Amino acid sequence: MKYTSCVTALVIALCLSLAGCGSSGHGDAQDRTKQGVTETEVRVGTSLSLSGHAGSFGRRMLRGVQCYLQHINAQGGVHGRAIRLVPYDDQYSPALCVSNTQKLIISDEVFCLFSYMGTATTVKVIPLVQEARIPFVAMLTGANLLREPFHPYIINVRPSYYQETEEIVRRLVDELDVTKVAVLYQYDAYGFDGLKGTEFALREHGLRPVARGTYARGTLKVRDAVDRIAASGAEAVVMVGTAEPCARFIELCRERGFTPMFHALSFVGAEALSRYLDGKTQGVFASLVVPPPSAPGAQQRFAAVQEYVQLLKEYAPEAEPDSVGLEGFINAKVLVEALQRAGRELDRPAFIKAVQSIRAKDIGIGTPLSYSIVDHQGLDHVFMTRFVDGHPAIITDWDRLREQLRRTESTQ
Repeated sequence: MKYTSCVTALVIALCLSLAGCGSSGHGDAQDRTKQGVTETEVRVGTSLSLSGHAGSFGRRMLRGVQCYLQHINAQGGVHGRAIRLVPYDDQYSPALCVSNTQKLIISDEVFCLFSYMGTATTVKVIPLVQEARIPFVAMLTGANLLREPFHPYIINVRPSYYQETEEIVRRLVDELDVTKVAVLYQYDAYGFDGLKGTEFALREHGLRPVARGTYARGTLKVRDAVDRIAASGAEAVVMVGTAEPCARFIELCRERGFTPMFHALSFVGAEALSRYLDGKTQGVFASLVVPPPSAPGAQQRFAAVQEYVQLLKEYAPEAEPDSVGLEGFINAKVLVEALQRAGRELDRPAFIKAVQSIRAKDIGIGTPLSYSIVDHQGLDHVFMTRFVDGHPAIITDWDRLREQLRRTESTQ
Protein backbone atom coordinates (compact mmCIF):
# COMPACT_ATOMS: atom_id res chain seq x y z
CA MET A 1 0.00 0.00 0.00
CA LYS A 2 1.43 3.38 -0.99
CA TYR A 3 0.43 6.44 0.95
CA THR A 4 0.12 8.89 -1.94
CA SER A 5 -2.76 11.02 -3.14
CA CYS A 6 -3.21 10.18 -6.81
CA VAL A 7 -5.50 13.16 -7.48
CA THR A 8 -3.13 15.65 -5.89
CA ALA A 9 -0.18 14.07 -7.64
CA LEU A 10 -1.85 14.23 -11.04
CA VAL A 11 -2.78 17.90 -10.62
CA ILE A 12 0.78 18.81 -9.60
CA ALA A 13 2.24 16.81 -12.46
CA LEU A 14 0.03 18.60 -14.98
CA CYS A 15 0.91 21.99 -13.50
CA LEU A 16 4.60 21.09 -13.66
CA SER A 17 4.26 20.11 -17.30
CA LEU A 18 2.49 23.36 -18.15
CA ALA A 19 5.09 25.38 -16.24
CA GLY A 20 7.86 23.70 -18.23
CA CYS A 21 6.15 24.54 -21.52
CA GLY A 22 5.67 28.14 -20.50
CA SER A 23 9.29 28.75 -19.57
CA SER A 24 10.75 28.33 -23.05
CA GLY A 25 11.28 32.04 -23.46
CA HIS A 26 13.22 32.48 -20.24
CA GLY A 27 16.91 31.69 -20.53
CA ASP A 28 17.55 31.68 -16.76
CA ALA A 29 14.85 29.08 -16.14
CA GLN A 30 16.21 26.90 -18.94
CA ASP A 31 19.75 27.18 -17.57
CA ARG A 32 18.59 26.08 -14.11
CA THR A 33 17.04 22.92 -15.49
CA LYS A 34 20.45 21.99 -16.92
CA GLN A 35 22.43 23.02 -13.84
CA GLY A 36 25.21 20.58 -13.04
CA VAL A 37 25.34 19.15 -16.56
CA THR A 38 28.39 19.69 -18.80
CA GLU A 39 29.64 17.95 -21.91
CA THR A 40 31.69 15.55 -19.81
CA GLU A 41 29.97 15.17 -16.45
CA VAL A 42 26.79 15.44 -14.39
CA ARG A 43 27.21 16.58 -10.79
CA VAL A 44 25.01 15.16 -8.05
CA GLY A 45 25.19 16.11 -4.38
CA THR A 46 24.57 14.34 -1.11
CA SER A 47 24.44 15.25 2.57
CA LEU A 48 24.66 12.41 5.07
CA SER A 49 26.24 11.46 8.36
CA LEU A 50 29.90 10.56 7.83
CA SER A 51 31.00 11.22 11.42
CA GLY A 52 29.43 11.21 14.86
CA HIS A 53 27.13 8.58 16.33
CA ALA A 54 25.54 7.70 12.96
CA GLY A 55 28.72 8.08 10.92
CA SER A 56 29.30 4.37 10.35
CA PHE A 57 25.82 4.06 8.87
CA GLY A 58 26.41 6.89 6.40
CA ARG A 59 29.87 5.72 5.41
CA ARG A 60 28.59 2.23 4.61
CA MET A 61 25.79 3.62 2.46
CA LEU A 62 28.19 5.97 0.66
CA ARG A 63 30.52 3.06 -0.16
CA GLY A 64 27.63 1.23 -1.79
CA VAL A 65 26.79 4.31 -3.87
CA GLN A 66 30.38 5.00 -4.85
CA CYS A 67 31.31 1.48 -5.94
CA TYR A 68 28.46 1.41 -8.46
CA LEU A 69 29.12 4.94 -9.75
CA GLN A 70 32.85 4.15 -10.11
CA HIS A 71 31.90 1.05 -12.08
CA ILE A 72 29.67 3.08 -14.42
CA ASN A 73 32.27 5.83 -14.84
CA ALA A 74 34.94 3.24 -15.68
CA GLN A 75 32.72 2.16 -18.58
CA GLY A 76 32.45 5.70 -19.95
CA GLY A 77 29.66 7.06 -17.77
CA VAL A 78 26.12 7.70 -19.00
CA HIS A 79 25.78 9.10 -22.53
CA GLY A 80 29.45 10.09 -22.40
CA ARG A 81 29.19 11.87 -19.04
CA ALA A 82 30.86 10.80 -15.82
CA ILE A 83 28.71 11.02 -12.70
CA ARG A 84 30.52 13.13 -10.13
CA LEU A 85 29.24 12.83 -6.58
CA VAL A 86 29.75 15.78 -4.21
CA PRO A 87 29.33 14.52 -0.61
CA TYR A 88 29.05 16.57 2.59
CA ASP A 89 29.00 15.37 6.18
CA ASP A 90 25.99 16.59 8.19
CA GLN A 91 26.72 14.49 11.32
CA TYR A 92 22.98 13.59 11.41
CA SER A 93 22.26 17.24 12.27
CA PRO A 94 19.21 18.89 10.61
CA ALA A 95 20.86 22.33 10.70
CA LEU A 96 24.03 21.06 9.02
CA CYS A 97 21.97 19.19 6.44
CA VAL A 98 20.14 22.39 5.49
CA SER A 99 23.45 24.30 5.25
CA ASN A 100 25.00 21.56 3.11
CA THR A 101 21.97 21.52 0.82
CA GLN A 102 22.15 25.26 0.27
CA LYS A 103 25.82 24.90 -0.60
CA LEU A 104 25.12 22.05 -3.03
CA ILE A 105 22.39 23.97 -4.83
CA ILE A 106 23.96 27.44 -4.88
CA SER A 107 27.75 26.97 -4.81
CA ASP A 108 28.25 23.50 -6.26
CA GLU A 109 25.34 23.86 -8.70
CA VAL A 110 24.49 20.16 -8.65
CA PHE A 111 21.98 18.66 -11.05
CA CYS A 112 20.14 16.74 -8.33
CA LEU A 113 20.27 15.89 -4.63
CA PHE A 114 20.81 12.20 -4.08
CA SER A 115 20.89 9.47 -1.42
CA TYR A 116 20.45 11.67 1.64
CA MET A 117 20.18 9.87 4.96
CA GLY A 118 17.79 10.21 7.89
CA THR A 119 14.31 11.57 8.53
CA ALA A 120 15.07 14.46 10.89
CA THR A 121 17.67 15.79 8.43
CA THR A 122 15.93 15.07 5.15
CA VAL A 123 12.50 16.54 5.87
CA LYS A 124 14.12 19.89 6.70
CA VAL A 125 15.30 20.39 3.11
CA ILE A 126 11.91 19.84 1.44
CA PRO A 127 11.26 23.64 1.20
CA LEU A 128 14.65 24.11 -0.50
CA VAL A 129 13.85 21.34 -2.97
CA GLN A 130 10.51 22.92 -3.80
CA GLU A 131 11.97 26.40 -4.20
CA ALA A 132 14.88 25.25 -6.39
CA ARG A 133 12.80 22.71 -8.35
CA ILE A 134 15.66 20.27 -8.04
CA PRO A 135 15.21 16.49 -8.16
CA PHE A 136 15.59 14.93 -4.71
CA VAL A 137 16.35 11.28 -5.33
CA ALA A 138 16.63 8.04 -3.34
CA MET A 139 16.73 9.11 0.30
CA LEU A 140 17.58 6.54 2.96
CA THR A 141 14.46 7.21 5.01
CA GLY A 142 10.90 5.98 4.90
CA ALA A 143 9.49 9.29 6.16
CA ASN A 144 5.87 9.86 5.22
CA LEU A 145 6.51 13.60 4.71
CA LEU A 146 8.54 12.67 1.62
CA ARG A 147 5.46 10.89 0.26
CA GLU A 148 2.45 12.85 1.52
CA PRO A 149 1.56 15.28 0.12
CA PHE A 150 2.90 14.38 -3.32
CA HIS A 151 6.02 16.36 -4.31
CA PRO A 152 6.84 16.36 -8.06
CA TYR A 153 10.62 16.66 -7.48
CA ILE A 154 10.91 14.02 -4.75
CA ILE A 155 11.80 10.51 -5.97
CA ASN A 156 11.76 7.76 -3.35
CA VAL A 157 13.15 4.28 -3.92
CA ARG A 158 12.55 2.42 -0.66
CA PRO A 159 9.20 1.56 0.98
CA SER A 160 7.89 3.88 3.70
CA TYR A 161 8.13 3.35 7.45
CA TYR A 162 4.35 2.99 7.43
CA GLN A 163 4.77 0.02 5.09
CA GLU A 164 7.51 -1.47 7.25
CA THR A 165 5.54 -1.17 10.48
CA GLU A 166 2.40 -2.45 8.75
CA GLU A 167 4.28 -5.59 7.65
CA ILE A 168 5.85 -6.09 11.09
CA VAL A 169 2.51 -5.83 12.86
CA ARG A 170 0.73 -8.01 10.31
CA ARG A 171 3.26 -10.79 10.73
CA LEU A 172 3.30 -10.49 14.52
CA VAL A 173 -0.47 -10.64 14.83
CA ASP A 174 -1.49 -12.93 11.95
CA GLU A 175 1.47 -15.30 11.86
CA LEU A 176 2.82 -15.35 15.41
CA ASP A 177 -0.39 -14.71 17.41
CA VAL A 178 1.08 -11.71 19.23
CA THR A 179 -1.34 -9.20 20.76
CA LYS A 180 0.85 -7.22 23.19
CA VAL A 181 3.18 -4.92 21.23
CA ALA A 182 5.27 -2.07 22.65
CA VAL A 183 7.28 0.59 20.80
CA LEU A 184 10.75 1.97 21.49
CA TYR A 185 11.27 5.14 19.47
CA GLN A 186 13.86 7.86 19.01
CA TYR A 187 12.47 11.23 20.05
CA ASP A 188 12.54 13.00 16.70
CA ALA A 189 10.74 13.03 13.35
CA TYR A 190 12.00 9.54 12.49
CA GLY A 191 10.82 8.04 15.76
CA PHE A 192 7.45 9.77 15.58
CA ASP A 193 6.92 8.43 12.06
CA GLY A 194 7.66 4.87 13.12
CA LEU A 195 5.52 5.20 16.24
CA LYS A 196 2.60 6.55 14.24
CA GLY A 197 2.95 3.81 11.62
CA THR A 198 2.95 1.13 14.33
CA GLU A 199 -0.12 2.67 15.97
CA PHE A 200 -1.95 2.80 12.63
CA ALA A 201 -1.08 -0.84 11.91
CA LEU A 202 -2.14 -2.04 15.36
CA ARG A 203 -5.43 -0.16 15.05
CA GLU A 204 -6.24 -2.19 11.93
CA HIS A 205 -6.15 -5.27 14.19
CA GLY A 206 -8.15 -3.69 17.00
CA LEU A 207 -5.01 -3.20 19.11
CA ARG A 208 -2.91 -0.40 20.52
CA PRO A 209 0.64 -0.31 21.96
CA VAL A 210 0.78 -1.71 25.47
CA ALA A 211 3.67 0.66 26.20
CA ARG A 212 5.78 3.37 24.57
CA GLY A 213 9.37 4.16 25.49
CA THR A 214 11.63 6.82 24.04
CA TYR A 215 15.18 8.18 24.10
CA ALA A 216 16.91 11.30 22.80
CA ARG A 217 18.67 11.14 19.45
CA GLY A 218 22.43 10.77 19.82
CA THR A 219 22.25 9.27 23.33
CA LEU A 220 22.11 5.82 24.93
CA LYS A 221 19.64 6.90 27.62
CA VAL A 222 17.17 4.05 27.23
CA ARG A 223 16.81 2.90 30.86
CA ASP A 224 13.50 4.72 31.41
CA ALA A 225 12.17 3.11 28.21
CA VAL A 226 13.25 -0.30 29.50
CA ASP A 227 11.41 0.29 32.80
CA ARG A 228 8.21 1.32 31.08
CA ILE A 229 8.19 -1.38 28.39
CA ALA A 230 9.30 -4.26 30.64
CA ALA A 231 6.51 -3.42 33.10
CA SER A 232 3.95 -3.81 30.30
CA GLY A 233 4.72 -7.48 29.71
CA ALA A 234 4.95 -6.88 25.97
CA GLU A 235 5.39 -9.95 23.78
CA ALA A 236 7.16 -7.93 21.08
CA VAL A 237 8.87 -4.54 20.85
CA VAL A 238 9.06 -2.55 17.62
CA MET A 239 12.31 -0.54 17.71
CA VAL A 240 12.42 2.74 15.81
CA GLY A 241 15.92 3.99 16.49
CA THR A 242 19.56 3.50 15.56
CA ALA A 243 21.79 0.52 16.20
CA GLU A 244 23.71 1.37 19.36
CA PRO A 245 20.81 2.60 21.55
CA CYS A 246 18.63 -0.28 20.32
CA ALA A 247 21.38 -2.74 21.25
CA ARG A 248 21.68 -1.13 24.68
CA PHE A 249 17.92 -1.41 25.12
CA ILE A 250 18.04 -5.14 24.30
CA GLU A 251 20.93 -5.73 26.70
CA LEU A 252 19.18 -3.97 29.59
CA CYS A 253 15.96 -5.89 28.91
CA ARG A 254 17.84 -9.18 28.99
CA GLU A 255 19.60 -8.23 32.23
CA ARG A 256 16.25 -8.08 33.99
CA GLY A 257 14.97 -11.28 32.38
CA PHE A 258 12.61 -9.54 29.97
CA THR A 259 12.95 -11.31 26.61
CA PRO A 260 10.22 -10.38 24.13
CA MET A 261 10.76 -10.45 20.37
CA PHE A 262 12.75 -7.38 19.36
CA HIS A 263 11.81 -6.06 15.89
CA ALA A 264 14.11 -3.42 14.36
CA LEU A 265 13.15 -1.13 11.48
CA SER A 266 15.53 -1.02 8.52
CA PHE A 267 17.12 2.30 9.58
CA VAL A 268 18.39 0.62 12.75
CA GLY A 269 20.89 -1.24 10.56
CA ALA A 270 20.63 -4.99 11.02
CA GLU A 271 24.32 -5.82 10.70
CA ALA A 272 25.39 -2.93 12.95
CA LEU A 273 22.85 -4.04 15.56
CA SER A 274 24.36 -7.52 15.55
CA ARG A 275 27.86 -6.08 16.00
CA TYR A 276 26.79 -4.00 19.00
CA LEU A 277 25.20 -7.15 20.48
CA ASP A 278 28.40 -9.14 19.85
CA GLY A 279 26.38 -11.52 17.70
CA LYS A 280 23.99 -12.35 20.59
CA THR A 281 20.88 -11.96 18.45
CA GLN A 282 18.52 -14.59 19.86
CA GLY A 283 14.98 -13.25 19.57
CA VAL A 284 15.98 -10.31 17.35
CA PHE A 285 14.22 -9.59 14.04
CA ALA A 286 14.53 -6.83 11.43
CA SER A 287 12.51 -5.48 8.54
CA LEU A 288 14.69 -4.61 5.54
CA VAL A 289 13.99 -2.90 2.22
CA VAL A 290 16.67 -4.87 0.35
CA PRO A 291 17.74 -8.51 0.73
CA PRO A 292 20.42 -9.07 3.40
CA PRO A 293 23.68 -9.71 1.47
CA SER A 294 25.05 -12.00 4.19
CA ALA A 295 22.04 -14.34 4.13
CA PRO A 296 22.76 -17.90 2.94
CA GLY A 297 22.29 -18.14 -0.83
CA ALA A 298 21.65 -14.39 -1.27
CA GLN A 299 24.25 -14.01 -4.04
CA GLN A 300 22.79 -16.93 -5.96
CA ARG A 301 19.20 -15.77 -5.52
CA PHE A 302 19.58 -12.02 -6.12
CA ALA A 303 21.62 -10.71 -9.06
CA ALA A 304 22.08 -7.26 -7.51
CA VAL A 305 23.52 -8.77 -4.34
CA GLN A 306 26.08 -10.70 -6.37
CA GLU A 307 26.99 -7.58 -8.36
CA TYR A 308 27.24 -5.48 -5.19
CA VAL A 309 29.53 -7.98 -3.45
CA GLN A 310 31.77 -8.23 -6.52
CA LEU A 311 32.07 -4.46 -7.04
CA LEU A 312 32.62 -3.85 -3.34
CA LYS A 313 35.58 -6.24 -3.47
CA GLU A 314 36.93 -4.32 -6.45
CA TYR A 315 36.47 -0.74 -5.22
CA ALA A 316 36.40 -1.11 -1.40
CA PRO A 317 38.08 -4.44 -0.60
CA GLU A 318 38.37 -3.61 3.11
CA ALA A 319 34.57 -3.25 3.47
CA GLU A 320 32.09 -5.95 4.48
CA PRO A 321 28.83 -6.23 2.47
CA ASP A 322 25.71 -5.24 4.42
CA SER A 323 22.12 -4.18 3.82
CA VAL A 324 22.86 -0.45 4.24
CA GLY A 325 25.61 -0.55 1.62
CA LEU A 326 23.36 -2.55 -0.69
CA GLU A 327 20.63 0.07 -0.35
CA GLY A 328 23.11 2.76 -1.42
CA PHE A 329 24.14 0.52 -4.32
CA ILE A 330 20.48 0.10 -5.41
CA ASN A 331 19.94 3.87 -5.12
CA ALA A 332 22.86 4.39 -7.51
CA LYS A 333 21.44 1.86 -9.96
CA VAL A 334 18.13 3.76 -10.00
CA LEU A 335 19.92 7.07 -10.57
CA VAL A 336 21.87 5.60 -13.50
CA GLU A 337 18.74 4.00 -14.99
CA ALA A 338 16.97 7.37 -14.97
CA LEU A 339 19.95 9.19 -16.49
CA GLN A 340 20.17 6.60 -19.26
CA ARG A 341 16.48 6.94 -20.06
CA ALA A 342 16.66 10.76 -20.03
CA GLY A 343 19.10 10.71 -22.97
CA ARG A 344 21.98 12.91 -23.97
CA GLU A 345 19.85 16.10 -23.92
CA LEU A 346 19.65 16.01 -20.15
CA ASP A 347 17.72 18.48 -18.05
CA ARG A 348 15.62 18.18 -14.91
CA PRO A 349 12.19 17.80 -16.57
CA ALA A 350 13.60 15.07 -18.83
CA PHE A 351 15.05 13.32 -15.79
CA ILE A 352 11.72 13.37 -13.92
CA LYS A 353 9.93 12.01 -16.99
CA ALA A 354 12.56 9.31 -17.32
CA VAL A 355 11.94 8.19 -13.73
CA GLN A 356 8.20 8.14 -14.34
CA SER A 357 8.73 5.89 -17.38
CA ILE A 358 10.22 3.08 -15.29
CA ARG A 359 7.71 0.23 -15.08
CA ALA A 360 8.25 -3.19 -13.47
CA LYS A 361 12.02 -2.90 -13.89
CA ASP A 362 13.99 -5.90 -12.64
CA ILE A 363 16.87 -4.45 -10.60
CA GLY A 364 18.02 -7.78 -9.21
CA ILE A 365 16.45 -7.90 -5.73
CA GLY A 366 13.42 -10.05 -6.47
CA THR A 367 10.88 -7.22 -6.46
CA PRO A 368 10.19 -4.82 -9.37
CA LEU A 369 10.91 -1.10 -9.52
CA SER A 370 7.95 0.97 -10.79
CA TYR A 371 7.05 4.66 -11.03
CA SER A 372 4.36 6.76 -12.70
CA ILE A 373 3.31 10.41 -12.90
CA VAL A 374 1.28 9.94 -9.70
CA ASP A 375 3.60 7.55 -7.89
CA HIS A 376 7.18 8.54 -7.02
CA GLN A 377 8.08 5.55 -4.86
CA GLY A 378 9.78 2.74 -6.72
CA LEU A 379 9.69 -0.20 -4.29
CA ASP A 380 7.03 -1.59 -1.97
CA HIS A 381 8.30 -4.94 -0.76
CA VAL A 382 9.52 -5.36 2.82
CA PHE A 383 11.86 -8.25 3.63
CA MET A 384 11.17 -9.72 7.06
CA THR A 385 14.27 -11.26 8.61
CA ARG A 386 15.40 -12.98 11.78
CA PHE A 387 18.98 -13.35 12.91
CA VAL A 388 20.69 -16.70 12.39
CA ASP A 389 24.25 -17.02 13.73
CA GLY A 390 24.41 -13.26 14.04
CA HIS A 391 23.29 -12.52 10.47
CA PRO A 392 19.85 -11.47 9.16
CA ALA A 393 18.12 -14.16 7.09
CA ILE A 394 14.83 -13.80 5.20
CA ILE A 395 11.93 -15.56 6.92
CA THR A 396 10.32 -17.99 4.48
CA ASP A 397 8.39 -20.36 6.76
CA TRP A 398 6.26 -18.57 9.34
CA ASP A 399 4.55 -21.76 10.56
CA ARG A 400 7.92 -23.26 11.40
CA LEU A 401 9.01 -20.05 13.13
CA ARG A 402 5.84 -19.99 15.22
CA GLU A 403 6.45 -23.54 16.42
CA GLN A 404 10.09 -22.76 17.22
CA LEU A 405 9.06 -19.76 19.30
CA ARG A 406 6.45 -21.79 21.16
CA ARG A 407 9.03 -24.45 22.00
CA THR A 408 11.44 -21.78 23.24
CA GLU A 409 8.71 -20.27 25.47
CA SER A 410 7.86 -23.66 26.94
CA THR A 411 11.47 -24.22 28.04
CA GLN A 412 11.86 -20.83 29.74
